Amino acid sequence: MAERLQKILSDFGITSRRQAEELIKEGRVTVNGNVAILGQKADPERDYIKVDGKLLIKPEPKVYYAFYKPRKVITSLLDPQGRPTVKDFLKGIKFRVYPVGRLDFDSEGLLLLTNDGALAHQIMHPSSQIEKTYMVKVEGLIERETIEKLRKGVKIEGRLTVPVSVNLVRNLKANSWIRITLHEGRKRQIRKMLERVGHPVIRLIRVAIDGVRLGELKPGQLRPLTKEEIEQLKSKTKPRDPTKNK
Repeated sequence: MAERLQKILSDFGITSRRQAEELIKEGRVTVNGNVAILGQKADPERDYIKVDGKLLIKPEPKVYYAFYKPRKVITSLLDPQGRPTVKDFLKGIKFRVYPVGRLDFDSEGLLLLTNDGALAHQIMHPSSQIEKTYMVKVEGLIERETIEKLRKGVKIEGRLTVPVSVNLVRNLKANSWIRITLHEGRKRQIRKMLERVGHPVIRLIRVAIDGVRLGELKPGQLRPLTKEEIEQLKSKTKPRDPTKNK
């Protein structure tokens, strides 16, 4: 559909409508090889619109998905060893998305996928304080004293872990299920913590990333995030105002 050029430039994120008018006046915008004039209309789906000689290409819409990564799948789009990757499950998605953060090869559960690089960076940054919750099956029957030790933090590779939320879910005959919520993202942190206290991990499932929950997803399935979930993540990753605490 034909629209005024200044609106098209604004919609494509090139500049504001007012500044787009100046670009057109300066002769820096062309339509199908001809210098554009103020007030001219064009169809971005059919016409070749250039600014300073560069073809206008509409950016892909930002998309966000929750994915249940199965065990024995690499959190990557490519694996030189030929193992299954996240990409093997993305055939129905039109846009190129990539995993936010990581989930170990032997772990499973919630993984966020998006093409919003800015949000992905903020989620992975330590300052975001995004909570991640895991259901963990461990060897042996875990005692209350051990739960308390995990809550206070244990030393891994010479550095104490940040205190976490740990709760016993249930004891089985020879194993226990616990729920762990943490902010840190150190490599294989939960596995190392539990090995340290003598309860190696049997199964590890990430069930939530802040307000996004795994819900009814099955291994290999994905779903778009809701508007509320996206807004929740964005609200947690907004840069802090350094003047507020002064």
